Amino acid sequence: MSVQISASDVNKLRQQTGAGMMDCKKALVESNGDFEAAIDYLRKKGAKVAASRQDRDSNEGVVIAKASADGKSGIVVEVNCETDFVAKNADFVAFAEKIADVALQNGPTSVEELKDLELDGKKIADALIEQTGVIGEKIDVSKYEAVSAEKVVAYIHGNYRLGVLVGLSADAASADEAGKDVAMQIAAMNPIAIDKDGVDQETIDREIAIAKEQIIAEGKPAEMAEKIAQGKLNKFFKDTTLLNQEFVKDSSKNIAQFLDSVSKGLTVTAFKRVQLGA
Repeated sequence: MSVQISASDVNKLRQQTGAGMMDCKKALVESNGDFEAAIDYLRKKGAKVAASRQDRDSNEGVVIAKASADGKSGIVVEVNCETDFVAKNADFVAFAEKIADVALQNGPTSVEELKDLELDGKKIADALIEQTGVIGEKIDVSKYEAVSAEKVVAYIHGNYRLGVLVGLSADAASADEAGKDVAMQIAAMNPIAIDKDGVDQETIDREIAIAKEQIIAEGKPAEMAEKIAQGKLNKFFKDTTLLNQEFVKDSSKNIAQFLDSVSKGLTVTAFKRVQLGA
């Protein structure tokens, strides 16, 4: 004899799981009204959906950046889905925010460690599979970064499309405002390092080689190429390293000079920039 499934039972399961009304009704029918069995049914359905969507591209989603209450640490995480429609869904954004909160509280060192942490009594890896079943799109965490410093400022740009963390050398007066200005600079200008000391030798060698080829192609003597190439390299550092970049909000200063004007000796010790799908 089949068990009668009431609308209130379906709604209760929907509230517990976030699954669709029809999926909840079917789960309760299949499990003869047993809520635990119905939840297991939905989880299994979610796992099947996740498995069938592994070949899908999940390049949409949100990037969440958060700093701790004491301002000493911060995280940025990218949670992906398949479509812009889901990325703008309030429930999906709330789910991503929860993952970011778990990351901030626990300080994992990698995406894998993050997925192994618990969210609402289950591993994040399992929660991602469940959400894939609920939403019907492949849901995953693709990027995770963290920064620790005397002062960490988090910034989210462009409707969750890009997240930035900035680590400052001191929690000075106006550090929050200055940190946000620097984060906006990083979002806009995408520096490759804090200063020239942070640029790897391979990149430097490549830039010098390109510059020399350009100089010789212009008909200048080869003996002049080294000196001119060094000048081009300095221009490359000015354009691509954060502290040497011209401050977008005041072109009379570079970022190093701007921070020093905020508080003597204030500088950037670390930064992370995560762009959706990049």
